[in-house]
Amino acid sequence: MSGSSRPLTLGALKAAAARGAITRRSVKDEVRQNLMAKIRRGETLFPGIIGYDDSVVPQIVNAILSRHNFILLGLRGQAKTRILRAMTTLLDDEIPVVPGSEINDDPLAPLSAFGRQKVAAEGDDMPIDWLPREARYVEKLATPDVTIADMIGDIDPIKAAHGGLQLASELAMHFGLLPRANRGLFAINELPDLAGKIQVGLFNILQEGDVQIKGFPVRLPLDVMVLFTANPEDYTARGKIITPLKDRIGAEIRTHYMASRAQAMSITEQEAWVARDQAIEVPAFVREVVEEIAFQARNERKIDKRSGVSQRMPISVLESVVSNAERRALLNHQSVATPRVSDVYAAIPAITGKIELEYEGEQIGAERIARDLIRKACGEVFGSIFAGIDFRQTLDHFNQGNTLTVSDMTADKEALREFQGVSGLVEAVRSGKVEKEADGALVSACELAMEGLCALKKLARTEEHGDISYGRVTPERTQRKQNFDDWTGGRLN
Repeated sequence: MSGSSRPLTLGALKAAAARGAITRRSVKDEVRQNLMAKIRRGETLFPGIIGYDDSVVPQIVNAILSRHNFILLGLRGQAKTRILRAMTTLLDDEIPVVPGSEINDDPLAPLSAFGRQKVAAEGDDMPIDWLPREARYVEKLATPDVTIADMIGDIDPIKAAHGGLQLASELAMHFGLLPRANRGLFAINELPDLAGKIQVGLFNILQEGDVQIKGFPVRLPLDVMVLFTANPEDYTARGKIITPLKDRIGAEIRTHYMASRAQAMSITEQEAWVARDQAIEVPAFVREVVEEIAFQARNERKIDKRSGVSQRMPISVLESVVSNAERRALLNHQSVATPRVSDVYAAIPAITGKIELEYEGEQIGAERIARDLIRKACGEVFGSIFAGIDFRQTLDHFNQGNTLTVSDMTADKEALREFQGVSGLVEAVRSGKVEKEADGALVSACELAMEGLCALKKLARTEEHGDISYGRVTPERTQRKQNFDDWTGGRLN
């Protein structure tokens, strides 16, 4: 309803409701009907949510059509909270409320004593407030210190004293977050962290649709849709969802990480802060390497799979990669910053803080595992970008005893001259899927080729203070590595 035509008084609201201009319905019916209208119009149901169209979204749609409260169950970084917040798009633009009501009282059927008294006192001349959809979403992060008073409410002695009220007066009631979400959506993040006795307090709202304020004999039949998120790890770690509460949740919907690198890259591109004051040109294969690191980490046995590897990791890594390239461009007075594979190694701090290691991984160390993940990612992307490209001339160059040392802070033109000194390297790279002939793009592609050959153990690689050296794989080095693998049980392979 437009601002010019909406009723501004209770009398006008009653008249609009009588002629059908105002539709009164429960929150679950409102969300259901608005969802159905979106589906009929062919609109995107949850904008910004990628990769769930054939898995999670249909299950959410079914839960909404069934008028169920539901829980999203999944590892960290799987857009659970984002989905819940996107549920506000299924609410009406605005709804009428009693002015000053803490629980968004419906002027035509107020619940609270305050709302009833105000309607009785002012009658049809009472002004009407209109509540926007964004204000109808209440979210609470569950923590062990949350109390029943926080969630449901309690009697407020100070409020009673200031108003000269008896403690038995309904006007002395302090409303918690759940009643304040009346006629809207109430979301609880990380539900297992909520103490068991607090979870018990949610029973009535999920089944009977009402709550009772502690120490007060009045029930509030709230109109609210309750949504939850949880991490499967939490069932055995920090807490658990008590069985009677699980029984009252209509649908348990499992989220997941992206199945394809392309989908994951789309999420990272959407979320990562790449547009800087400096002109940035990120080669597609650098984005692929960054994304492949997360895929490799999720399959790495030295990393705790129960904790998961969040999609936030490639987002943070890409931002760090761009920052290192930006720093290089500033130091060398370059107008365009083009990230390289060496910038990915510079982003290791963005990896180590986002992986939980198993005991075996702890013995090796997070940084060494991060380097191993980058090496494997480079090998995978190298195989797809340069499939069928002949690098024998390049390998012969190093097998003759030549070496190459390049710093991650070397300017593009200087780095390209260094790579041009390697027989056949630039020519082989040009015959691959190089996006453009700019110096920065060629240097980045050359680095990927060198890192890919190292991942395939065709070349040796050492690094010290940002200087990366490439050379042939000597028999002595091979034997030393074999001895180390024997000692570690091949844990770095």
